[in-house]
Amino acid sequence: MTAHPHPTNVKQRAQYGSQFKALRKPLALTLGEPAGIGPELILQTWQDRQSLRVPPFIVMADAAFLQRLAHTMKLPVNVKASTPENAIADFSSALPVMALSGKITGSANAPQAGDSALVCEAISRAVELTLEGRTTAIVTAPINKKALYDSGFNFPGHTEFLASLAQEITGEPYHPVMMLAGPELRVVPVTIHIALGEVVHRLTTDLIVQTGVIVNRELVNHFGIKEPRIAVCGLNPHAGENGSMGMEDISVIAPAIKQLQALGIGAFGPLSADTLFHARARAKYDAVLCMYHDQALIPAKTLAFDDSVNVTLGLPFIRTSPDHGTAYDIAGKGIANPSSLVAALKLAASMALKTAETG
Repeated sequence: MTAHPHPTNVKQRAQYGSQFKALRKPLALTLGEPAGIGPELILQTWQDRQSLRVPPFIVMADAAFLQRLAHTMKLPVNVKASTPENAIADFSSALPVMALSGKITGSANAPQAGDSALVCEAISRAVELTLEGRTTAIVTAPINKKALYDSGFNFPGHTEFLASLAQEITGEPYHPVMMLAGPELRVVPVTIHIALGEVVHRLTTDLIVQTGVIVNRELVNHFGIKEPRIAVCGLNPHAGENGSMGMEDISVIAPAIKQLQALGIGAFGPLSADTLFHARARAKYDAVLCMYHDQALIPAKTLAFDDSVNVTLGLPFIRTSPDHGTAYDIAGKGIANPSSLVAALKLAASMALKTAETG
């Protein structure tokens, strides 16, 4: 997906103050695909750190690569090798970078197969540091899954890799849940990257309940919402219209809602998707459980394409990510919009602070 050209949303700048000063540890930011727009967005974000009011972060990257890119793009960014313990102090005058085990060889719109191992290493390093308590949360820049697949990457995507790393370190299995969070809407697709024809076969009452439990818990712990209101979207037009347009809403979704309610969770529905996302409807809930990918992401991206953040719930650490891809077509041109990365950094920091408040 191509990120829109900037400038960054001025309204977004104004709504954040000095609330991130309470952070005692930096965010761990991964480099992402070196040939995409992630690295230049990182440089732009640090360069404009004061006007954007971003929380301090340390990048898992090759410092020489980032310094070279800054020079190529004529960005006045000083890159400095650092550690999580020194990153907050370093952040005011230099972009702190924690070194990887090798050197990045790719450049804008020119990916190199040899860089894939370092892309994965950056993610692994961020998980390790955060679980060790040396960084406060993880923000991941976009990766190119095909490039990783070609190099032997065995996971469907970023999220599954993160869950595997967490299990490897903690010994506990995790069920990651995707949330798209924007200024006006939070949505969670119960089924994600599968063909539409597969949804009716994969969607189960148990899966909806498991997802709803995780969403409720995370809204309490990470978003500071004491009694979350969770709207549950129907699968079929008009939520099945009492079975006249499909039975799944009655036989699969309604029982899940009853189970969630029995657990004390404020879930309600199933509700028709065509009347669930206008302003008056949004005032009645804190998040929506949607039944498939586009049912969730179309309204979220329509309302806040540049400011939406991909949040992974259900892991033993906070993880956010910009809601766009590597955008090879504009990489290196200096026109990529950092708004989603900025929003991801701010949301990760805000979630960390809320978590600290709730204990």
